[in-house]
Amino acid sequence: MKLIFCLLFMMLVSKLNFWLVKNLLIILFMYFLFFYPFSFYSNLSLIFGLDFISYLLIMLSLWLGFLMIMSSEKIYKLKDFDSVFILFSLMLILFLILTFCSLNLFLFYLMFEASLIPIMLIILGWGYQPERIQAGIYLFFYTLIASMPMLLFIFNFYSNFFTLDYIFLNCNLNNLIYYFMMNLVFLVKLPMFMVHLWLPKAHVEAPVSGSMMLAGVMLKLGGYGLMRFLILFKEINNKLNFYLINLSLLGAILVSLICLRQSDSKSLIAYSSVVHMGLMLSGMLTLSTWGYIGTLIIMISHGLCSSGLFVLVNICYERLKSRSLYLIKGMLNIFPTLSLWWFLMLSSNMAAPPSLNLMGEIMLINSLVWFSFFLILFLVLVSIFSASYSLYLYSFSQHGKLNLAINMFKSINMREFLILFLHWVPLNLLFLNGVVMFS
Repeated sequence: MKLIFCLLFMMLVSKLNFWLVKNLLIILFMYFLFFYPFSFYSNLSLIFGLDFISYLLIMLSLWLGFLMIMSSEKIYKLKDFDSVFILFSLMLILFLILTFCSLNLFLFYLMFEASLIPIMLIILGWGYQPERIQAGIYLFFYTLIASMPMLLFIFNFYSNFFTLDYIFLNCNLNNLIYYFMMNLVFLVKLPMFMVHLWLPKAHVEAPVSGSMMLAGVMLKLGGYGLMRFLILFKEINNKLNFYLINLSLLGAILVSLICLRQSDSKSLIAYSSVVHMGLMLSGMLTLSTWGYIGTLIIMISHGLCSSGLFVLVNICYERLKSRSLYLIKGMLNIFPTLSLWWFLMLSSNMAAPPSLNLMGEIMLINSLVWFSFFLILFLVLVSIFSASYSLYLYSFSQHGKLNLAINMFKSINMREFLILFLHWVPLNLLFLNGVVMFS
């Protein structure tokens, strides 16, 4: 409860100082890192607890929360309702932490839906183009409509079993309608191919902080929910998962091809998230130990990598006022130091060693090949196209003739280098301590 009360206190002081909140968040992160054990009922309360999955995702939420405030200096400098922005950011972090801590199904649903409100307000309030209203409505209604069946399922489940605590969720519901009522909202939130259209719109119209939090933590809510609640449908998993795995991998290939024809760099990174989530979902649905551990690793690595790429796009957008790959060519000439960071982030995005993405993808590929050897064809194509669109983005943005219309730009400052460094270091150094995931 100390964690929750600390965040509530930070909401009260959000009007005092923009940077004070950022410093308090990093102190909170360090406190959480060193003082919380991994036991399931970890001295929180009767309805809040932690296990290893929750612990890692709460750490990711706090880390990216600190970085999203740090990357929003423009809001502070322009005095663009900066105290309201801080308040919404802290509300979002609080709801995410409560979602990951919940030990009760209804409380999980409540916090899951509540986290939607601050991110929608951030997109509507601080987005770039007028289309942000459409993007916000897409995000809200996609998730809301998919989550209504889950609420009905919760009521029905309680009337039959008289409990909603996780510890008692060990029954076997052999009902296809119940399966989709419960899991549809998680598949939308991931997002799974065919229900992914809200994601590129939300990312492209969101400010940098909204994109960081969407890619970093909000997409992980879907994976977290599936990891928790697939246990309810043991028999249906055996019958249905093969079809969902094939759909996800086929979707990952098709979306990779969509990435290869994008001219908007932010849109390309948003679609690449759909590819990663498709591979992650298919690995998780094998229901193997390697699949689950690989899913958890990809959650952490994609959160850091994708968030770092959105920061890079924003750094270029703030200077060149464009995200089009046709207009931001030749950046190697004017920002050679930034090109190094583009290379490091995109190499992690295509799962090059020593990134955490490599470790996660090796485990997911192993679990999928174990599940069915014929899936290897899909996996080969996904791997090739993932490398292709990462190289496409790097070569198009960094090489080529410089756009002569650019007549003013300012150099990259230390704050921006620090943000990129704090994304890249955990993404590549956690690889060295990967054995923790197996313990």
